[in-house]
Amino acid sequence: MPPPGAPCPTAGLLRAAIGAKRNFMSDAAPPERPLLGIAMRASSATAFGGMSGLLKAASMHGVTTPEMIFYRNAWALLVVGGWISLGPGWSAVKTSAPLAHVTRSTLGLVSMLLTFGALALLPLGEATTLTYAAPILATLLSGLILAEKIGARRWSAVAVGFVGVLLVARPGNGVMALGLLVGISAAIGQAAVMITVRQISRTEQTAAIVFWFTVFTMMAGAAMLPVFGRSHDILTYAMLAGAGLLGGFAQLTMTASLRFAPVSVVVPLDYLQIVWGILIGWLVFMSPPTPVMLAGAALIAAGGIYTAYREHARGKVPAEAGSMPEAS
Repeated sequence: MPPPGAPCPTAGLLRAAIGAKRNFMSDAAPPERPLLGIAMRASSATAFGGMSGLLKAASMHGVTTPEMIFYRNAWALLVVGGWISLGPGWSAVKTSAPLAHVTRSTLGLVSMLLTFGALALLPLGEATTLTYAAPILATLLSGLILAEKIGARRWSAVAVGFVGVLLVARPGNGVMALGLLVGISAAIGQAAVMITVRQISRTEQTAAIVFWFTVFTMMAGAAMLPVFGRSHDILTYAMLAGAGLLGGFAQLTMTASLRFAPVSVVVPLDYLQIVWGILIGWLVFMSPPTPVMLAGAALIAAGGIYTAYREHARGKVPAEAGSMPEAS
């Protein structure tokens, strides 16, 4: 704890993030503050890791996946709303492409359901690692669906990532087959969302993409509560509230990090979430990683980081680098 009168590091990150968001859509060049960008992105990955851990714990307390969807987004909406109010303003959520938001949000809802389902069914480390195959799968889908030209080096990164997925999801490792299927499906769903975000971000602002997705998924979760909702104790509700607030904070700092440092610098830090997933799964949920699983995680991270590097080298900023709230 900082001494009395000393500035709070978290408050400083929030102030910087809000200030960054205020100017995020402007044409001004970002200031040279790479260490702040790195700190924000690392904080984002840590917060997403904490969110995943809380949702995993909540699932063990009987919380259903639709309940996770509702509470995660309802509490996150408080953070997102404050972020927009103090940052770009509510005019930034106006849209000229409502159907595009419906498509993106529907895909995102399915992806989030699968991601949270994987958290409930798999050890935390495996669930987190499999979802981070999404950037690699997005490259594959870009080539197959959008006919985007994929060079040999990016295809090599895809191959490396797939080897990692096979190691994590190898048969006979004691992990539920259903859980592996859900986890891999979640990664495919997130990859499809990435492709959609790349398309919609050509005309829509990041604030609009994040806000309308959060509202859509919260409403969808609320619609499912009459069937899937249950009564819980105060500790479980606190877990859900904490998960939502951490998710909102993670989204804010993830986006704001791009204001202060290049994509090629900050995106590799997203893979800290794999580290947190493995550590929390090991120390809290007593699911130690195996050497083969760690090797698979390393290959998935290497493939994803190299893919981000090649995108940057080609002059592209991946839209998912700043507007993927379902990436948990």
